[in-house]
Amino acid sequence: MEQDASKFPPGPPPVEATRRGVLKAGGTGLAALGATTLGATTLLSPTPAKAQGMTQDWDKVFPRSEKVAHQKVRFRNRYGITLAGDLYTPRNPPAARLPALVVCGPFGAVKEQSSGLYAQTMAERGFIALAFDPSYTGESGGEPRDIASPDINTEDVSAAVDHLGLLPAADRERIGVIGICGWGGMALNAVAVDKRVKAVVASTMYDMTRVMSKGYNDSVTLEQRSATLEQLSRQRWQDAERGSPAHGPVMNELKGGEPQFLVDYHDYYRTPRGFHPRSVNSNGSWSLTTPLSFMNMPILRYIAEISPRPVLFIHGEKAHSRYFSETAYAAAAEPKELLIIPGANHVDLYDRASVIPFDRIQSFFTQHLGA
Repeated sequence: MEQDASKFPPGPPPVEATRRGVLKAGGTGLAALGATTLGATTLLSPTPAKAQGMTQDWDKVFPRSEKVAHQKVRFRNRYGITLAGDLYTPRNPPAARLPALVVCGPFGAVKEQSSGLYAQTMAERGFIALAFDPSYTGESGGEPRDIASPDINTEDVSAAVDHLGLLPAADRERIGVIGICGWGGMALNAVAVDKRVKAVVASTMYDMTRVMSKGYNDSVTLEQRSATLEQLSRQRWQDAERGSPAHGPVMNELKGGEPQFLVDYHDYYRTPRGFHPRSVNSNGSWSLTTPLSFMNMPILRYIAEISPRPVLFIHGEKAHSRYFSETAYAAAAEPKELLIIPGANHVDLYDRASVIPFDRIQSFFTQHLGA
């Protein structure tokens, strides 16, 4: 499908970008951080985040459903990092084992936000669903805090599959995955290699490796990329000297004049609609060197190997990120489906129950998991 580049925000600013540019970049979960000025001490997080204990309180940004049983769980990935999750199961389930879903994302969010809403809603519809915090974030383990890795985060998805497959009530031969925003790309990468997963949904997806490496609409030049990598490489010296990674300012704060998609991120992450104190996108920032591995590891290289298992891409018609789903759809093999939601922007698919096509998601997994 032809793209009108004018609909989407420009690529990352040039290397000479100001600290203001860092702040604007933050709304995309570090989509353009690598092209901003690094090393200024005013950008350092004054109090680095630490791993937190797991609360038993209901502290989600969405109401609790009386149709669903909820419990906190822990499980380990193959790197030995302990992950924290919320397990949602239908109340009064049948005696037979149930199909199960891993739910993850958005990039920089926590399980108390969008992924939890998706998981609880799917549990209302008869699925066991597990939403989790990725390594180094939220209530999950891993030090230092607020860093991301395309490899480790892909492994997090498979670790969640491990956990579901050990549950007595779950049918390990009927497991699916839902990835939201930047975790749409992570989910596709995980499913390409994890043949236990029978079907996958990518909702309002980002390919974080593509956007960090190439900017929006692949607009970054080789010269800009090289300059960014030079800065990120030298930032490692500063991190080594201080003994911990530097972080940027709190994300998604508005100063005026931001593109609409950054305003949309603020309206979710920084307002009562979606704010959560443990969320990187609400109350923190990624390490400045987080883009390094993303810029060198394209995660959708093997997307066609998901086939013959089905993929459902869902995206908003008005989303600045729509092209990620369209190009991923083109690269995927059959069976595949691209569902465009009329009038919806990127963030609408985080939490707007009237916009998220839960009926279609349910029917997709019912068909392909034999639910």
